[in-house]
Amino acid sequence: MARRWGKNKKFLQKVFYTLIMTLGVLVRSISRETSTAIARFFGDVGYDFLKIRRELVNQNLALTFPEKSLSEISTIARHVYRNQAENVIEMLRLPMIKTTADAALLLDIDASEFLAKTIVKKKGGVLLSAHFGNWELFALCAGLLVTPVTIVVKRLKNPEIDQQINTWRTMHGNRIVYKGQALREGMRTLKNGGILSVLGDQSDPGGSFYTEFLGRRTSVFLGPAYLALKAGVPLFVGMCRRIGDGRYIVECEEIDMTGLGTAKTDAEELARRYTKVLERYIYQYPEEWFWLHNRWKRAG
Repeated sequence: MARRWGKNKKFLQKVFYTLIMTLGVLVRSISRETSTAIARFFGDVGYDFLKIRRELVNQNLALTFPEKSLSEISTIARHVYRNQAENVIEMLRLPMIKTTADAALLLDIDASEFLAKTIVKKKGGVLLSAHFGNWELFALCAGLLVTPVTIVVKRLKNPEIDQQINTWRTMHGNRIVYKGQALREGMRTLKNGGILSVLGDQSDPGGSFYTEFLGRRTSVFLGPAYLALKAGVPLFVGMCRRIGDGRYIVECEEIDMTGLGTAKTDAEELARRYTKVLERYIYQYPEEWFWLHNRWKRAG
């Protein structure tokens, strides 16, 4: 039975991979305006008919924004689904980004302060972001427009899709590190003057640090804070959001590390500081964040 399930699982993974790759060929053959319209259509289908985690999304939004009406919550939720569908489409269009000129057509980023504190000084740095805007496009374009980065990623369940996405992520100089290797390889990257890019908005299944995030207590990863303090490098938050016509803007902000050492309590304080910055963007642009996961399942 187990062997048969294993074969069926591999077959289904292969079928799904083939479907995704076929969709990729199709969306790369049409204009960005058309692919955006298709993404919005699929987003509406996901919200109105498939109702994928719709109850969870509406609940998360209602608890985070108690002052908003049900109508307002529904409007935000619909845009969340449209944006996530657009992220999938944009992911499949990543191979079309071949030069810095291609990247500049999609992404506005002023990284002068970031570069002055890191690369110019031949020093590493932690670039923290979130599942906000289009984080995959951000990483790829930043590697072209600013400097190549080492990206901490989570291994996907479908190995063929995982391998293909990693190929796209690394096609212009970026490299990837899986979460299980993040501390060791992350420290090595920082010590060698490299840039480590981490998404810092998920809960930590094995962690012991809990704090407020969007008004509710939950676990928070200490890894980015620990690495920045231990390596003695600056930590920046970079948030990517949509500005219309298929374009994005990235805003970078250095997190104050004044008075912090390398103790666990110092890492916790730094995590609180950058978590507040993530919160500020999510409160201001809620439709840009990935509300489809149960972020508060670990409340301590």
